[in-house]
Amino acid sequence: MNKMNKSRWIVTFIAVGGVGVLMLASFFFWPKVNTTSARSALADQPMTVYFTAPVKPSVEASEFYVTDRNGKKISAELSYGSGRTSLKVEALQPGDYELHVPNNSFRGWKRTMDSTFSFAVIESVLPVGSIKEIETFFRQAEQQTNNFMQSDDQVESSSEDKASSQGGAAYSQTNQQVEGVDEADLVKTDGKFIYDITNYEQLIITDIRKPRKLVNASITGFDGTFYPRELYVDDNLLVVIGSKQHDQPVTADEAKRMMPTQELSVIRVYDVTDRKQPKLIRETGAEGYIIGTRKIGRHVYMVTNNRPMYWIQNDLPEGEELLPKVFDSADDHSVQPMKIDQVSILPGAMEPSYSVITALDIHSGDKSGVETKAYLGSGEQLYMSKDHVYLIATLYGNQATQGNSEVFKFRLNGTAINFLQAAQMRGTILNQFSMDEYNGYFRAVTTEGNLWDEKNIAKNHLFILDNQMKQVGSVENLAKNERIYSARFMGDKAYMVTFRETDPLFVMDVEDPQNPEVLGELKIPGFSNYLHPLDERHLLGFGYETVAKKNPQGGEPIIQTQGMKISLFDVTDFANPKEKATEIIGGQGTYSPVQHDHHALFLHPARNLYGFPVTIYREVKGENFLNSEKAGAMIYEISADKGIIEKADLTEKFSNDYVDWEKEVQRLLYSGDTVYTIAANEIKSYSLDDFTLLDELEKE
Repeated sequence: MNKMNKSRWIVTFIAVGGVGVLMLASFFFWPKVNTTSARSALADQPMTVYFTAPVKPSVEASEFYVTDRNGKKISAELSYGSGRTSLKVEALQPGDYELHVPNNSFRGWKRTMDSTFSFAVIESVLPVGSIKEIETFFRQAEQQTNNFMQSDDQVESSSEDKASSQGGAAYSQTNQQVEGVDEADLVKTDGKFIYDITNYEQLIITDIRKPRKLVNASITGFDGTFYPRELYVDDNLLVVIGSKQHDQPVTADEAKRMMPTQELSVIRVYDVTDRKQPKLIRETGAEGYIIGTRKIGRHVYMVTNNRPMYWIQNDLPEGEELLPKVFDSADDHSVQPMKIDQVSILPGAMEPSYSVITALDIHSGDKSGVETKAYLGSGEQLYMSKDHVYLIATLYGNQATQGNSEVFKFRLNGTAINFLQAAQMRGTILNQFSMDEYNGYFRAVTTEGNLWDEKNIAKNHLFILDNQMKQVGSVENLAKNERIYSARFMGDKAYMVTFRETDPLFVMDVEDPQNPEVLGELKIPGFSNYLHPLDERHLLGFGYETVAKKNPQGGEPIIQTQGMKISLFDVTDFANPKEKATEIIGGQGTYSPVQHDHHALFLHPARNLYGFPVTIYREVKGENFLNSEKAGAMIYEISADKGIIEKADLTEKFSNDYVDWEKEVQRLLYSGDTVYTIAANEIKSYSLDDFTLLDELEKE
């Protein structure tokens, strides 16, 4: 037998004699389609099931069906989502149900892992009844995550969103999004003292009552046991928020059984009646990392995320070890698992983690005045009005779920926290300025899809939801192949900047929630990372200038950032927005923290002054490197009439071609007729009239 015939014989043998083997292999390696969804939904909200592959065009949504706990077929509204990779189930009464997936629903002979899917429709969110409910949630959530990793197809009142006006205030207020909702920062002032944690190791109080003779009032160290990250000032009370490690001595046997503890997020309240001797009077906190904090009147709210670290033990623990841990100095400082009646499961939640909300009445002294609740379901960002907090969770898993956001709405009333509603939106939310609450409506802009992904191109949307979190209006599919870089809601108008090669500024009318529309669009080079209201018809953009360079590989040009850019936008004619004035600072590499942290923006509305810390670089002609030039702060007078005028250059040249981080300006504040620059180890005072240096103080 020659070589060719031998090969044919082997092939024939396999094809004929190995029929059973091939059939067996096809059974085990048949492509599978996985499903994911929350296990519960509110009665007035849809329950959405996501698939890792699209349903075939020939399969109608009505071919799926729902049965109750007795197996009886129940009438329900069924509809496909975008791309037929999800199915919405609506119009069901509270109860337990199963969704049945018809056979041969997916392309390419793919079959589902489960032909039925159990879920519950609930009237309201109640505390869990037992630890077993929590254990079941984590097992189901983890199983869904594993399924997708193995899948073949990885495919009432209004709070206007505006900056704190400050008006005729005699001293700086932190730049905040919603009037009446204070935001924490590294530095605060009450006009007489500056409170600062810029070196992240100490609380430093500086007496500024004599601008020409600055004095260190006190320095409070934390001995490496507490790491501050932000603070609030309330008359003679100072709130410092940070983290610390939980070191609880255990025996070797206990260590094997106990799940590792994450860092503790901590709220500390100091009595600073005597600024020379701050006194710690209250400390409370929860396990997990901080998503965000806010202060409304006498109440401080802290939202943390806690994902139990059971993966370290390769096993899901049982009992109280799965509960988030909390502590309070009013209760002997001991770290204890939360009480079961303070834990609930959010409808729509799919991530194996907790969102923990802590509310503290800072005027309650060293007793009571604190409420902590935990909700199973992750949160990554928050927006807060005077009455509500909105937590945002990105849905992960596969191409069907990625790019969607879950929004959870809670009612705030002092220390009382109550879940209200949940909703889903297509796309992900960039930051807190991409959403707001106005006249009872929740509004958000999102980006769906990805840049450079032709199968799932980026596109941008505006959604408006009513007070029951039901969508009532939208503008969809804006700026394809671009993503949102900044956004701002200003009353009945919304502004959004997207970018890929140019910077389109969209002006949208949201006065009628049912019929929002794009009024105008402006395309200019560069982009804005932060938008700030100047007045009702003008806004500022802080970002970068860009240039397009020829791509040596062909195709789309290469976009390079240049110097920092300030833009003054005139939107008097909403249909024709204009860039009225610009200012370019430095060259490529120039940086200011205001690009990613709006708290770094210095505001003096009475004088129309705007400032920020900055590090300036410039390109060296003929050389392929950047020259670090100077660092410090810049202050501009900006108005609709005069445009952008430089008022003060408070920068200094580098001494050794690099920035001394201890002297790098991090914030600017004013009190009376004096402006202060604050660095980790240095405070300087300047006259607001001519910006001459008055004094400088090295922190000890």
